[in-house]
Amino acid sequence: MDSGNTAWVLTSAALVLLMTPGVAFFYGGMVRPRSVLNMLMMSIGSMGVVGVLWVLFGYSAAFGTDLGAGLLGNPAEHFALADLLGADSAFGTVPSTAFVAFQAMFAIITVALISGAIADRARFGPWLVFATLWAVVVYFPVAHWVFDFDGTDAAGNVVEPGGWIANGLAALDFAGGTAVHINAGAAALALALVLGRRIGWPQEPMKPHNLPLVMLGAALLWFGWFGFNAGSALAADGTAAVVFVNTLAATSAAMLVWLLVERLRDGHATTLGAASGIVAGLVAITPAGNSVTPLGALVIGAAAGALCALAVGLKYRFRYDDSLDVVGIHLVGGLVGTLLIGLFASDSAPAGVNGLFYGGGLDQLWRQAIGALAVLVYSFVVSLLLALVVRATIGFRAAPEAETGGIDEAEHAESAYDFGGFGRAARTPVPVRVIENTSNGTSDVATPVGADEGSKV
Repeated sequence: MDSGNTAWVLTSAALVLLMTPGVAFFYGGMVRPRSVLNMLMMSIGSMGVVGVLWVLFGYSAAFGTDLGAGLLGNPAEHFALADLLGADSAFGTVPSTAFVAFQAMFAIITVALISGAIADRARFGPWLVFATLWAVVVYFPVAHWVFDFDGTDAAGNVVEPGGWIANGLAALDFAGGTAVHINAGAAALALALVLGRRIGWPQEPMKPHNLPLVMLGAALLWFGWFGFNAGSALAADGTAAVVFVNTLAATSAAMLVWLLVERLRDGHATTLGAASGIVAGLVAITPAGNSVTPLGALVIGAAAGALCALAVGLKYRFRYDDSLDVVGIHLVGGLVGTLLIGLFASDSAPAGVNGLFYGGGLDQLWRQAIGALAVLVYSFVVSLLLALVVRATIGFRAAPEAETGGIDEAEHAESAYDFGGFGRAARTPVPVRVIENTSNGTSDVATPVGADEGSKV
């Protein structure tokens, strides 16, 4: 095992965990004041639920011995991680537990991302139930498909088969364009359809209540995403460095292009647009980080910035209430990044694969398309069924009076902002003295007690 690689993976794991509070702030600033705490709690609650599941059997289901056809690992193989604690238990050049920790953060944030589609109207308890079911039935299997590579012996023979997308299909997804973003985006669409539209949407304006909070969330996401992407190299090496630069390039391009689209379409480049463009670029480069050059990363980021900026408006045309644009940014951005690998992949990048524009033909493009479509369909259908079950058994949506009066108070008995106390604590009654106005004989002038006698006219 390599101590430098271990340090980088553990640091990256911490960076990825920071992204979930980043999502909470990003989403929390975009909702109305009376539901910001509920939005924060859905992200933070995901950390607790998925963290427990991952330790018990989630890691094993994703990375345990394949049960057949590359569909699922053995959930009981590494139960509670007891067999991975030894000093000689390694995943590549890092301790197995370091890899367990790193991948746990991916599972957590994927679940948290979904919550933005149902902001302002979901009950907290049913959300945790859905998050539990979704992690077990959707995320753990899909992570196995995409992230679990075949184990080979010294002669190159496969001794530990992995997931079907990573190995049989050979689609490229470096850090989670399919397993994280398409997966979460498809689930978000399903939930938005099951819960229905918010009261008053789309007629009533539902603007972000705190744009500085949104930008803080975007900044935390960009910072943590360097661990998300470059950390997926699992080594402090050249691949990590290339992915780091590509992440910077794509995100910068996406932000600028999103702002350009806003300026041309609406006449203004907005703070919310900048934050959204940042996230769109981060999403799109996630699957392609190790397969394209920095120039390719700029193109992918620019494409994501333009397409996602246009896609967020689709909800008004098709009348689905994706509250915080999870579909428009994560589903569309994930598709853009995953598919464009088939066009812009270059064998000069660490992945060593050529796309269509680099002489590779259509071979990689069809692989990318099948992998993306498989995850999209599976996640959407199963998420739809799970959401319907939760709605039918314990209820999912908040009561109308809670939604209109304040879901924070109804679900958490708290309020993010004490509007009633603003300005009152500092204001105390001021005694006054009535002074006769000698010019007209009236007594309608008042001055505070103790005022300078020279001010009385």
